[in-house]
Amino acid sequence: RPNVTYQSLMSLAGPGVSDPQVAEQVETQIKYAGYIDRQHSEIERSRRNEELTLPADLDYRRVHGLSAEVQEKLNHLRPTTLGQASRISGVTPAAISLLLVHLKRGIPKDTLRQSA
Repeated sequence: RPNVTYQSLMSLAGPGVSDPQVAEQVETQIKYAGYIDRQHSEIERSRRNEELTLPADLDYRRVHGLSAEVQEKLNHLRPTTLGQASRISGVTPAAISLLLVHLKRGIPKDTLRQSA
């Protein structure tokens, strides 16, 4: 929690360390632990999405919101995973988000699978 200080913790827990540098490190770790945990969760979610297998017969023209250029590139190159699609030049993070939403809405959950 950003508003937590080392002093406020020690008023609850008792005497702490006498070294001000150690106290500052503890306070910093406490303040940012929630943010760091959230980032770790986001990284894990991104990793899972990157490994998501794209259906071989997916018609990218049916993905609403994709630009004609992105549709053409994806239909031509036929990436097998969302991660591969994200590394194609001109395919934006917004396009990947649209593709992910399309996949999660239009395909039964048991069909969505991670690549091996």
